[in-house]
Amino acid sequence: MNIGQAIIEALDSLNSNKLRSSLTILGIVIGVGAVIAMLAIGTGAQTAITGSISGIGSNLLFVFRGNRSANLQVVNDLTLEDANALLDQFQAPDVKAVAPVVSGSVALVFGSEKMTSTVYGVTPSYQEVRNYALTEGTFISEDEILGQASVALLGPDVAKQLFGRTDGITGESIRIEGLPFKVIGLLESKGGGSFGSEDNVVLVPLSTAQLRLLHGNQQRVDIIYVQAISPTAVQAASDEVAQILRVRHHTKIGQDDFTIYSQQDFVQTARTITSVLTIFLGGIAGISLLVGGIGIMNIMLVSVTERTREIGLRKALGARKRDILIQFLAESSLLSLFGGVVGIGLGWTIAYIVGRIAAANNTPLTPSVGLNAILLATLFSTAVGLFFGLYPANRAANLEPVEALRYE
Repeated sequence: MNIGQAIIEALDSLNSNKLRSSLTILGIVIGVGAVIAMLAIGTGAQTAITGSISGIGSNLLFVFRGNRSANLQVVNDLTLEDANALLDQFQAPDVKAVAPVVSGSVALVFGSEKMTSTVYGVTPSYQEVRNYALTEGTFISEDEILGQASVALLGPDVAKQLFGRTDGITGESIRIEGLPFKVIGLLESKGGGSFGSEDNVVLVPLSTAQLRLLHGNQQRVDIIYVQAISPTAVQAASDEVAQILRVRHHTKIGQDDFTIYSQQDFVQTARTITSVLTIFLGGIAGISLLVGGIGIMNIMLVSVTERTREIGLRKALGARKRDILIQFLAESSLLSLFGGVVGIGLGWTIAYIVGRIAAANNTPLTPSVGLNAILLATLFSTAVGLFFGLYPANRAANLEPVEALRYE
């Protein structure tokens, strides 16, 4: 028996039991659809997270206070003087810009509207370092830093909640922690990110945030953003920053009281986490494929029992063991193949629906159905059909013709 003939006979057999075949295929459809959807959602989440990290700026280093790997009794604060020292072109020729920042949660009020948001005390260099654009107004200036001005820039989400609109808000006055602030501009939307919503923020002059809104210390900063002159200079800039801070904080190598991360560190960490989650979700979805495979085995065993006399008659007329084996393997493989093809469509549909729901909720998640996921699910479903069809097919092939013909 050749493959073509085996496929034709398998199609005839499946067609004669449409309902049973359809229910068997359903298990594979659900399994493949779940695998495709989970892999697509995982890939979309990875793209969204890594994209949001890359979107916060270019060639960035993040300098934080403290070091978990070093057991230190005393940890120095990061200060404005530290940030200014990093701008020394002789000690740090690979550093392009530095932006010290303080941050905290604050209460905002406009008329009867109230909300809580994150306030960032920043300098003018923050706009360049973080790639912030404005839809209206102007950014914070050096004069406003020196004068501890009560001015603020709002993110789109803050403007929408307080004013009910995202335009024409420049010149309005709001209260931050009970203090009056004049709105001087509106930030362009960046969407949600791995560091929280990029649109639910308020930017104020660094000096104002330090003395009037947050910790009351004019020198202390929470984080220092450092922009390298080019992507290839990021590591060199990191080494230069570390050396300057070691000298200023009087620490030795291995005993740093600060931590430096690059964007690539965050991106790699995010990719690792999302990859593990994607594999985990795909593995859970793959369990349904195994359930579908068990369903195929069950149905094929029933089919062998029902067609025992037919098998005996085929063998009596000269069919070889291999012919019977191919016949039943062809049936189980077709069941899984049909289920795989329909499952791909189901998985794509689920991924599309999830993407639309995410878009409706302003979530930057776009599930992506890749060719590798389609090939993986199709090959795996076919393999499931072959594996779970092997035992029933082997059982049918090993039936003795005389015993099979006597079977009632």
